[in-house]
Amino acid sequence: MRCYVFPGQGTQKKGMGRSLFGRFPDLCRRADRVLGYPIEELCLENPERRLSDTAYAQPAIYVVNALHWSAAQEDLPPADFFAGHSLGEYSALFAAGAFDFETGLTLVRRRAELMSQVSGGAMAAVVGLSEQIVQQTLEQHGATGVVIANYNAPEQFVLSGSREELARIKPVFEQVEGVRGFVPVRVSGPFHAPAMAPAADRFRSLLASVEVGELRTPVISNVTGRPFGPDAQEVRDLLADQIARPVRWTDCIRYLWDAGVSTFTELGESKVLTSLIDRITTAQEPAPEPAPDPRRELTAQEAASDPRRDLIERIKREILQPEIGDEALGFDEDASFRQLGLNSIIYVRLARRAGTVLGVPVKPDVIFQHRSCAALADYLLTRDDIAGSAPPEAPPAPLRAYQDERVTALLHDCANGTLSVDRTIEAIRALA
Repeated sequence: MRCYVFPGQGTQKKGMGRSLFGRFPDLCRRADRVLGYPIEELCLENPERRLSDTAYAQPAIYVVNALHWSAAQEDLPPADFFAGHSLGEYSALFAAGAFDFETGLTLVRRRAELMSQVSGGAMAAVVGLSEQIVQQTLEQHGATGVVIANYNAPEQFVLSGSREELARIKPVFEQVEGVRGFVPVRVSGPFHAPAMAPAADRFRSLLASVEVGELRTPVISNVTGRPFGPDAQEVRDLLADQIARPVRWTDCIRYLWDAGVSTFTELGESKVLTSLIDRITTAQEPAPEPAPDPRRELTAQEAASDPRRDLIERIKREILQPEIGDEALGFDEDASFRQLGLNSIIYVRLARRAGTVLGVPVKPDVIFQHRSCAALADYLLTRDDIAGSAPPEAPPAPLRAYQDERVTALLHDCANGTLSVDRTIEAIRALA
């Protein structure tokens, strides 16, 4: 099963959406009418550094997320679930049909205005500590005005409170054994905390007049970590509550994982959620078996598996490297592609490149599901639809070992790049 996830505030940056504004001009015009200013100029030029202002950042992220969703509808398979982190929840609800683009943008703009009016607070991420240690540290040092606002991963939490209290407890957390960082978050106030209650109440009044449609695809609520129910009023209440209550992202992903979701795709200008999801799902998975000792001799069966190793290297060299650079060459064959921070567009490009390089049709969801070079190679080596159905006893395609050893040698030379496809075909015909 597949879930598309949308990032929230903090992921904004100059140049966001650059490759998509020209592709979906109608959506941009609709955004301009709602906002009263050119969204493309805001995102690409960031005049007066407005993207650092909550009132501008949230609408910009919502629009760019919508651009990515528009691209995903054309390029990617449908989702079984949607989820969004904080502000990203509005993108998820829009994708699921709760409201149209303009209604969602109007809500986001008003939400941003209300949240930006709450001053005197800040947020900071604590990395490397368990929830229990974070809570104990806050209690032991009397930081009663600081709360956990985001449960992002098993060992990553975002605190919300006054700037003075966060500054006071920063050195305290930095001395706690195991901590890997205490990092300020790029927001303008103490979001998802009790201090935001007045903003939540004003937003609740606005939501009362908004029509919420039936969700075509389940969306996971940040507040509950469970899907929104069918009641429109429940959706409105949870959206208002979310402003002043914690984002339970870990619970959201654990619910999806337990529901059978194995493919998470981040739509937007961020790699943040991809990294968090990897941490959450890795904690849910059993530990991998120890790697074999590279010093021992290969068995006869392992020695015969060279085509697999060749294919793994081709995936790195000819499919990954052109898209992500030289980092691909040293990438561990069993490591998840998510660690590379790939977005939906890159996955589409990888699938197209795989089809061109290997001569086999490959869809983007195949790259999603087979999340490492080794897993993708194993999948390709078991394909039997390259040239019609292969007989059951035939070895794996596309590097199928034919009975004629001369043909096998030519195919391997083609696979590793020694011979071109045309030269390989000529040589096989000559043998025939």
